[in-house]
Amino acid sequence: MSRNNASKKIEHRIRELGPWFQNMAIGGVETAPDHFLGDYPRAKWEGFAHVLPDDLEGRSVLEIGCNAGFYALEMKRRGAGDVVAIDHDERYLEQARLAAGVAGVEIDFRRMSVYDLPRLSRRFDLVLFMGVFYHLRHPLLALDMIHEHVADDLLLFQSLSRGSGAAEPVAADYSIDEWTVFDRSDFPKLHFVEHRYAGDPTNWFVPNVAAMQAMLRSSGFRIVAHPEREVFLCTKTARPPMVEPPPC
Repeated sequence: MSRNNASKKIEHRIRELGPWFQNMAIGGVETAPDHFLGDYPRAKWEGFAHVLPDDLEGRSVLEIGCNAGFYALEMKRRGAGDVVAIDHDERYLEQARLAAGVAGVEIDFRRMSVYDLPRLSRRFDLVLFMGVFYHLRHPLLALDMIHEHVADDLLLFQSLSRGSGAAEPVAADYSIDEWTVFDRSDFPKLHFVEHRYAGDPTNWFVPNVAAMQAMLRSSGFRIVAHPEREVFLCTKTARPPMVEPPPC
């Protein structure tokens, strides 16, 4: 097949699988050149790519919510050996398989949700959990399951956030008579979306920065880098001990 015919075949397949949320150059054809966020997600990736190891040779990677596979492909470009990428949407997975196939890399794409993680029955050196948190009705459960079932070392976390970008220390406990602390803009908060946000009915909980940090710590992750407002690189640690409830 000539190069021109191959390009046309790829372009046709890209149109068949549209619309695309990730703009990627597949065989020289851009998938979402008019994306409302610009060259997304590459423009965002360039803001935090430096916090991950340049050389991932011999390391295993899991991407949760891979969409069209942009980040999974970037991990392969850094030499990652075993890359597993999951998403609940079969069309996204077909997009990702096309991108990986044209790039000539092997990635294990599976149709799963974050709540299916125990089915993997293994752990990974690096877990990517990007752009999923705020689409979940049970976000803290998801972080707990990542800690319990798949994370072995590093977690790269990103979530849409709104509200204050500040995150000041909070006390270990407060009196039942304390009300004002909840009015602080820097107190950890999850903004609940009952109907839609940005036209999307799956945007359920939008955290502020303090809430992201607090929930990561509560789930047993230590933040080691915060390259931009929505992104955190964490290492897995022991989950903080649960405080025994007072007797009834």
